[in-house]
Amino acid sequence: MAVIKPFRAIRPNPDLAHLIAALPYDVMNTAEARKMTAGNPYSFLRIDRPEINFPDPIDPYQPQVYEKASTILQQMLADKQYIMDQKECLYIYRQIMDGRSQTGLVCCTSVDDYINDVIKKHEFTRPEKEIDRVNHVEALSAHTGPILQTYPDHEQIKAIIDHWIDTHAPVYQFTAYDVEQICWVIDQEEVIAQLKELFAAVPHLYIADGHHRSAAAQRVALKKRQENPNFTGDEEFNYFLSVLFPASELMIMPYNRVVQDLNGLSEQEFFARIRERFELDAAPTQPYQPEVPHTFGMYLGSTWYKLTAKPEIIPENDPVNRLDAAVLQNNLLEPVLGIADPRTDERIDFIGGIRGLTELERRVHTDMTVAFSLYPTAIEEVISVADAGMVMPPKSTWFEPKLLSGLFIHQI
Repeated sequence: MAVIKPFRAIRPNPDLAHLIAALPYDVMNTAEARKMTAGNPYSFLRIDRPEINFPDPIDPYQPQVYEKASTILQQMLADKQYIMDQKECLYIYRQIMDGRSQTGLVCCTSVDDYINDVIKKHEFTRPEKEIDRVNHVEALSAHTGPILQTYPDHEQIKAIIDHWIDTHAPVYQFTAYDVEQICWVIDQEEVIAQLKELFAAVPHLYIADGHHRSAAAQRVALKKRQENPNFTGDEEFNYFLSVLFPASELMIMPYNRVVQDLNGLSEQEFFARIRERFELDAAPTQPYQPEVPHTFGMYLGSTWYKLTAKPEIIPENDPVNRLDAAVLQNNLLEPVLGIADPRTDERIDFIGGIRGLTELERRVHTDMTVAFSLYPTAIEEVISVADAGMVMPPKSTWFEPKLLSGLFIHQI
């Protein structure tokens, strides 16, 4: 039974939404964030990547950096650049990219559901990244980055959301990062009650993107519960900011790989090792994007190849090791190229599918030797892994478009 909760969002003045909304903090580095905010004093990256507010390089994890984020948010509220709704609402967030739309419900979800696996996960988190977001949440007393979650398609939920869209004007409508962003406010109590009741019958929600932010929300909530032993469970810190999308509307792009060298092998030795577990052929197109699961593109020198996994290396009943990212890791990257731990090995890098195959070629011609293009993971595979209580291989999914930060803030 999934709990959803309306909340009083802190959100942009409609005249400034297109200037405030920004890509999430973890898809760029500090230098890129500085460049993206040049000439735009309203950008939410000033709050999400607060180290960019300091003229000289600074450790982004210093207390004064988080304090600066809080100061900026409070000033934006004082200047009416941000407003806070007077009553608890739900919100609709639609994104349209290349003619394809995804429509999510913005709400708060329950920390207890997260703890009890009503909200299911599929990814390990890194402590240092959790701590960063814990410090950010505590400094601002707010959740600023929405957690992308999904749920099985539900006709009644869709009908209510579609009817609201058809009968109400949006509060925001603008294009950013080549994606149309449209938002509505659901402020009628009876409609909110209907949606809460329908979600209460949804067995599970699934985190698609935002594992570190949700883990940080849990840590903050547990700490506040210790500090407030008489807590009731209704306090805002018991909930975290989420956007819930039906599974069929989410798009996953491939997460491709580039490797620095051939692990001491000659090209012919490398090909011979590959043929032990894959069929190796000239790619039918240049560049080559795999068209079916268990096939891979490989770019070496100036040529694309097609790799097809031999049936015997694909486990039948293992939802994790059947994934293309695992097939490539377990049968080529580790045994042939010596990449034992892709999380820590500096010889490998990961390229989100949104950057295209030309980015793989560019990297091979600059600082890498070989690139691999993958077939995208299906959302059904993500759900199967989560249902099995297992963990996806690193960098298995690249969800696109990215949810913008700064459109909705949940104060705790």
